[in-house]
Amino acid sequence: ERGAFDPGRPVSGKQLKSILEAARWAPTPHNMQNFEIFIVDDKDRLKAIEKLRSDASEAFLRENYAQLSFSEDELLTRRTGLLASMFPPSWTDPEAWRQDSDYRSQHAFLGRWMRESPVLLIVLHDSRKRAPGSEGDPLGYVGLGCVLENMWLMSEVLGLGFQVLSTFSNDQVERQVKRLLNIPEWMQITFACRVGYPVESEPKSVRVRRNLEEFCHHNQYGKRDLRFEESRERRNVAASGPR
Repeated sequence: ERGAFDPGRPVSGKQLKSILEAARWAPTPHNMQNFEIFIVDDKDRLKAIEKLRSDASEAFLRENYAQLSFSEDELLTRRTGLLASMFPPSWTDPEAWRQDSDYRSQHAFLGRWMRESPVLLIVLHDSRKRAPGSEGDPLGYVGLGCVLENMWLMSEVLGLGFQVLSTFSNDQVERQVKRLLNIPEWMQITFACRVGYPVESEPKSVRVRRNLEEFCHHNQYGKRDLRFEESRERRNVAASGPR
């Protein structure tokens, strides 16, 4: 949920506990539970985080630009990426990315997301833990993805908005946040997420996904003849009713 949250509707302790319980029961490799969750709901701390610098690098801006569509029709045709209108104008204008540009201050995005966010959850990866036989710990990061999914789904069940803020894993932002919140060096910020009640008047953005035939392969790579019809035997059993 990328829109504004309603500052007059706080997230209750019961709701927050449900989200954290969902994270607790997420599957992780070898059940190593390689994560910690930092809860920020103090208004002063949230304000302090809002003011942190979060400059987007030119490399990020260029790579982000390549993923953008500049109309809904273009987005519906591409079926991947996001609408350019979801970002500040300076993010969609290559002329604004120069180091001497007057638009440099608009590249910082953290403050916009933090405003009116009653709760921030920061998911930390304990770098001292690694799945066996997993050099670079790709399996450990799969587990962190399961933590994220569980938290997100529970928020949806509770009627809450949930937005992942990947900018917190940016080196510049991570250093500032860890210093502000006294997070130990061995804990790495994987992502943060803001939680709250979305403002109902926010316009819904176009959502796109690739068709199944564009990313599924049937029995061999490149074979796209997907069939989902029930077999004749299964249809006959269903027609005969329960036994």
